[in-house]
Amino acid sequence: MTLEATAETTDYEAAASGSSFYAAMRILPRAQRQAMLQIYSFCRQVDDIADSDGPREERLAALQRWRDDIDALYQGHPPQRLRDFVDTVRTFGLKREDFLAIIDGMEMDVPQDIRAPDFATLDLYCDRVASAVGRLSVRVFGMPEEDGILLAHHLGRALQLTNILRDIDEDAQLGRLYLPREALLHAGITGNDPAKVTADRALPKVCNSLAVHAKAHFEKSDEIMKRNRRRAVRAPRIMSKYYRAVLDLLLARGFALPREPVRVSKATKLGIILRYALI
Repeated sequence: MTLEATAETTDYEAAASGSSFYAAMRILPRAQRQAMLQIYSFCRQVDDIADSDGPREERLAALQRWRDDIDALYQGHPPQRLRDFVDTVRTFGLKREDFLAIIDGMEMDVPQDIRAPDFATLDLYCDRVASAVGRLSVRVFGMPEEDGILLAHHLGRALQLTNILRDIDEDAQLGRLYLPREALLHAGITGNDPAKVTADRALPKVCNSLAVHAKAHFEKSDEIMKRNRRRAVRAPRIMSKYYRAVLDLLLARGFALPREPVRVSKATKLGIILRYALI
């Protein structure tokens, strides 16, 4: 590895080091780790655009520039910020449409803040911002095509639904509400104002119903990982166990006010890594 490549790897690792994905990335062989860090860096940058407080038109334009850059990458003319992706795309067969799906998902928050989407729209959002990341990742892990896509589908949704349940109050402060409209109406909540919905006494019913969907996706993910080579699913298994621990903490805490943040303990994180990283 050249000194330049080492510097790039260090930059990617620095950007990812505070994320929940970092422990799962670190156990991978060098080429896979570098690829995953690049994917993470791309996701982080487009997510930061969507979550910024800049004018919506400027954010849409910035996301379009990323689309143009992805197109240029796959046309053989990579821009500077994607130049080190060339070998990764070729080595692991990463698909252009998955990168573009991630951008499309981030853009769903930009024209206007998402508030109480119907379940089909929420599922599309989860597919774009999470399962598309999974579809890139399983190619890096070396999973078989069919099971890799299935795992990306289920684990991506499990992780994203857990994120939504964990970040209800943080998202509400941004003016966003990802809880599905059907579940809100079933609980008797007719509005979509994030501040009012998150303070509603019926909110736990909505959250518990969404948790059922998340658990079902975790269970499907487990079934897929059990029938594949252990080394190929070490990283996604660590992510699955970590996020399942987050979901369990949320359910134990409950969703009624006041809602204290939940955090997986260092001991639990270490236990997950020791159990699944060394197989």
